Amino acid sequence: MTRKYELMCILNPVLGEEAVKALSERVQSMIESAGTIENVDAWGKKRLAYEIDDQREGYYYLINFSADAEYPKELERNLRITDGVMRYLIIRTDD
Repeated sequence: MTRKYELMCILNPVLGEEAVKALSERVQSMIESAGTIENVDAWGKKRLAYEIDDQREGYYYLINFSADAEYPKELERNLRITDGVMRYLIIRTDD
């Protein structure tokens, strides 16, 4: 069964702007392999509420997508081991 999800991820700014863009495209391709991306909203570089890995800023991306109910666990596993992803959160948006 396909459900709608929202992924918010913060990418490490130390990588540089080109590498951050490449990493965001990699995350999008991970999602497209098992689902459909509906919207990608790049918020850009923002100040963090608290330091993460000695960083005060991060690149924010909000991605709305549809996928099977089991896929978010696999996506979380991949994001957890991907270098450059500082934080992420996946929530289900449909009721």
